[in-house]
Amino acid sequence: MEEKSSCDGIHEFKLLLSCPSGLSPSQVSVVFNEAYDRIPHPDPFLEESIFEEWDARERLSSIYNRPKFRYGGYTFDVGNDPKQQPHVSLQLGLTDYRDFVGTNLSPIWERYLVPSEDDCIQCQHTSSPLGNGAVVETSDKKILVLQRSNRVGEFPGYFAFPGGNPEPQDVGIVSHELNQCRNSKVSQEMFDSIVCEVVEETGAPANSLSSPIFIGISQRVLNVRPIAFFFIKCNLQSDEIQQLYSSAQNGFESTQLYAVSMPCGSPMWRERDHLA
Repeated sequence: MEEKSSCDGIHEFKLLLSCPSGLSPSQVSVVFNEAYDRIPHPDPFLEESIFEEWDARERLSSIYNRPKFRYGGYTFDVGNDPKQQPHVSLQLGLTDYRDFVGTNLSPIWERYLVPSEDDCIQCQHTSSPLGNGAVVETSDKKILVLQRSNRVGEFPGYFAFPGGNPEPQDVGIVSHELNQCRNSKVSQEMFDSIVCEVVEETGAPANSLSSPIFIGISQRVLNVRPIAFFFIKCNLQSDEIQQLYSSAQNGFESTQLYAVSMPCGSPMWRERDHLA
């Protein structure tokens, strides 16, 4: 699929996969395999710096190392039959928060990149955990945006959609060797986890949210962090969610919730009535 980019200073990103019409859970699968794990960098200094960066951050704040799903690419099948639904297969390995801090979030993150037009080859030495984000539309047609607090480890103070990470431990994965989980469970975690993130960060109850629809994958140019995006409709108005936000479980991760109008010319605006 054609790669697109958008430039907005520190928010410059690359659109790796765009599915503006949205894909349901039955149209998204996962191949979870160690073939998509991070490849150690051949420079021993860079490998050692991962531990040094982690130790330095650990002394300054309470951070905990946990396994994360590593993004290793995707395949997209549109099919030859017009009646056949498109299908995306996400290729995921295993990484952890320490390697993420030591590679993608390191001041020298660019040194881990390999010169290549292929994103997966370019990022083969980075942790690149797959994050998630939600475009949440309220019943009064507003989109929810959070301003991140100074207590988060990545881009404090910046604006972001509700989101976080799908968690391997939530489906019983701590390593490849001990993995007793099927690919279908990992695929389901992609959808379940984004609902949890929206509930915990905005305070909107789960029963007010539609089933998530997968709409694509972006990659931040600064630190090459990949994020899977979903579209969710909420049957509450934006002012109702503002009231719920004050008691959100993970409200400490942000300082303010905003409800903004979606640009009328955006592809998502044109497709929104077909989603959810």
